[in-house]
Amino acid sequence: MSNIQINTTQNVNIEMQLASLGERLLAAFLDLFIIVSFTYIMFKMIDTLDIISYSMNYWSKMAIYSLLLLPAYTYTLYSEIFLGGQTLGKKVLKIKVIKIDGYAAGFGDYFARWIFRIVDIWLMGLTPIVGIITIIASKNNQRMGDMASGTAVVSLKNRHKINHSILEETQKEYQATFPSVINLTDNDMRIIKETFLTASKSRDYKTIDKLRIKIEEITKTSKGEMPNSVYLKTIIKDYVHFTQNM
Repeated sequence: MSNIQINTTQNVNIEMQLASLGERLLAAFLDLFIIVSFTYIMFKMIDTLDIISYSMNYWSKMAIYSLLLLPAYTYTLYSEIFLGGQTLGKKVLKIKVIKIDGYAAGFGDYFARWIFRIVDIWLMGLTPIVGIITIIASKNNQRMGDMASGTAVVSLKNRHKINHSILEETQKEYQATFPSVINLTDNDMRIIKETFLTASKSRDYKTIDKLRIKIEEITKTSKGEMPNSVYLKTIIKDYVHFTQNM
């Protein structure tokens, strides 16, 4: 598996695992199944309800078809917008679109990915040859849509391990230590969790120390006699505790 280094907006480097070609193709096939199923249902509905009459002219028929099938055309675009970089297929495969510059992806980024599907996927007639070739050849497993939008697709499988253990520990009678963690945002906490997990696995103590210093600056807290790892775990648990009970 290939990895990518992301320099976050807090100037902390985190290493994330890129989604494999197989994962991306399987997610795309699942999404295609959803699109085809929806299209089939819509055509059946049009036929059953006799929505389009033979007396209509060509442009009227095309307008009705286009309107009713619009959700299928824009499925991947709006899925990634409203599901934070994921489609249903990506959710099943636990992969996600992220910006490689550390900023949050926005509408323009998702739109660029969507419009470039014409080249990456549809150009060769439903055969994603161009997309497959560019994913294999590019440094960060990017198709042309990823390159145009400055995004990459990463795996979330490792990320969930720390999330589950933290949530389990905070279900008990938990006493928070640092109330000022509420000054952090959900995105801050996501970056902190991912950085801590990645750095802990690779025993990158320098990154853990830099992360601890940055959090102390933002939250106006001090680790005191705590080891860095204990301090960071406490910060994460406190954040989960306060946000769950707000």
